[in-house]
Amino acid sequence: MSKRQAPTRPDFIKWLLLAGVAALVVLLCAYVLRNYILPHSVMVDRFRYPVAGIDVSKHNGEIDFERVKDDDYQFVFIKASEGKTYQDDAFARNYERAHEAGLMVGAYHFFRKNRTGIEQAENLLKVIGGRHLDLPLVIDLEDDWGNGATTSRSTALERVIEMANCLKDKGYSVMIYTNGNGYEKYYKDMLVDCDLWLCSFTAPDLLSEMPHVIQQYSHEGTVNGVDGHVDLNVFRGSKRDWNQYLEQVKQPDNSSPQ
Repeated sequence: MSKRQAPTRPDFIKWLLLAGVAALVVLLCAYVLRNYILPHSVMVDRFRYPVAGIDVSKHNGEIDFERVKDDDYQFVFIKASEGKTYQDDAFARNYERAHEAGLMVGAYHFFRKNRTGIEQAENLLKVIGGRHLDLPLVIDLEDDWGNGATTSRSTALERVIEMANCLKDKGYSVMIYTNGNGYEKYYKDMLVDCDLWLCSFTAPDLLSEMPHVIQQYSHEGTVNGVDGHVDLNVFRGSKRDWNQYLEQVKQPDNSSPQ
């Protein structure tokens, strides 16, 4: 019986290249599915959920927050920072204009799982610079493309909790932003002492199993004062509930992060 011949080096390289092409095709299909096929919004009854807001970063360009408020939006979360060193250079401008327009203002930080919680808390606090905030500081926790792909779940959770505790020690309320996958993977077991801002394109009435304060329900909103699409959010309660929530999360007057 003849022995089976081992693959030659050219054959090995050929199969390696084919495997690489297949992986790229899978990634491309996933990107197209996520960005062009799956829904990025859901209809929300604004009579039932009357308190609404937007979240913005420098990528939204110049924003007329007076027009945003006149379009019946009450709050805004503004990107402040990301990871250990990145700082959104539109934060100060957006903060001042939103505050002057009378919107309730919060700030968010995109969490990088390959950086420690303390490093990221320090970065966020530098950007906030002691400014008054009406809403919690938000840790945006996502399994985005390339975000700490080699970081284990336990390490990521440890770092998120470290960041949240650091911010709480400075007197801030802390909120976690994530989607349904992040809720199952990170939030429901270890982070429930922080309020939840849930990204979901499911009707609000169908989300009772994931208790949350705010729902981001669209990436494709159109709002007066903002050029192009903007993320839309609703508070899960009445106007009376909203006013009570603002009192609950109000930061101390002497909060002055360094």
